[in-house]
Amino acid sequence: MRNEGNELVRPKGGADPLSVDTSERSRSTQLILVMRGLRSLAYGLLAVLLGVALAGEGFSPATIGILITVSLVGDMVGTYVIGLVTDTWGRRRTLALLALLMAGTGVIFGLMTSYPVLLVAAFFGTLGTSASETAPFLPIDQAMIAQVTEPERRTALFARYNLIAQIGAAGGALVAGVPGLLTQVGVPLDSGTRLLFGVYALLALVVAGLSLRLSSPVEAPLHAPVHVTSRWQRLVPPLHRSRGIVWRLTALFSVDALAGGLVVQSLMALFNLLSALSFLAAVPLARRFGLLNTMVFTHLPSNVLLALVAFAPTFPIAAALLLVRQGLSQMDVPTRQAYTMALVDPQERTSAASVTSLARSVGSATSPVFSGLLLQGPLLVLGLPFILAGMLKSAYDCSLWMVFRHVHLEEEQRSPTQEPVRPGEFTHAPKDGARTQTDDGRSRHR
Repeated sequence: MRNEGNELVRPKGGADPLSVDTSERSRSTQLILVMRGLRSLAYGLLAVLLGVALAGEGFSPATIGILITVSLVGDMVGTYVIGLVTDTWGRRRTLALLALLMAGTGVIFGLMTSYPVLLVAAFFGTLGTSASETAPFLPIDQAMIAQVTEPERRTALFARYNLIAQIGAAGGALVAGVPGLLTQVGVPLDSGTRLLFGVYALLALVVAGLSLRLSSPVEAPLHAPVHVTSRWQRLVPPLHRSRGIVWRLTALFSVDALAGGLVVQSLMALFNLLSALSFLAAVPLARRFGLLNTMVFTHLPSNVLLALVAFAPTFPIAAALLLVRQGLSQMDVPTRQAYTMALVDPQERTSAASVTSLARSVGSATSPVFSGLLLQGPLLVLGLPFILAGMLKSAYDCSLWMVFRHVHLEEEQRSPTQEPVRPGEFTHAPKDGARTQTDDGRSRHR
């Protein structure tokens, strides 16, 4: 919203979210987790079902590929727009609108076969083109979790958030086999397929309803109006005091995502269980050693192991290296999300999550071009995809450590018996060089 002076004005929210009754905050976090699980269930279902359904309607692999690409581009555009308008329009309303678009997409794909209509629906809606969610919901979820959770509980909640997503996606993939089972009782395959598109739409409608039941503290915190002085400012997510930090994180995260896409994940699907369990293992490590240390020093060994897979003389050794690697590789996911939310100003969390998520999406979308080249001929025999991915990811870890090693989070400087610091409060760090929090909620060097 804008007033007559062309200043951005946030929608009215409630009190300081950390001063709200604990049961109300707990209810909001539980709703966020439930919505994440339902969306992941829907996306896991459609990740398996979509290609099969489209091929059954007579679409060629090329046209299916174009459709999926359009969907991914639409997700990227949506993520960008989320960073621009969500905190102005309201997080709950934006989530509900996205879920309604998701439901509409399921209905259209279940009932229509017109390719132009499917292209439009793929762009403006959200599709489960992969088991992992790339849709614009994620930046809003991350900002809301950070908003209503005490800093010392944030990493644990992000771990549960990602674990639920993995379980939901796996469950959705299993549900995708229902049409085949229904044929055993006389239900035509195309009818069973349409039924599952209906389930996808129904799950999205439930998410829309739950979005509106979130409490007001999930909204962006109130702060002084931001004066917009140029058209360029309207086209860039509103990052001000956190801009430098976010752009550095964006550059690093995009490299990590690019490297991750060089190794075809379907070749390693059997190891996803260890990845899911590593989310939970990250919590005590982060509590003991800090978010950045856990991110870097669990991720770096996993990337060395990934490169060593190329030199394994036998399959059992290669499998063992991958098993150990998968047990370490995802510990940086909840810690990365918690670290990003802790670094930036509370009122800029949605924009920061949007920009960093977009960077990871672009990196992931770019990597198939290179991985396709690396998976041909002698390059594959030499194990170059594993070597290159391991080297790039290791460079990312080292760069992240070098850039942020002197940035200490206020929440990690407090003793366990200290009261939580709410956004906007000022405290003193216990030692020189620590990152402190100013009276406007931003961390800075002392």
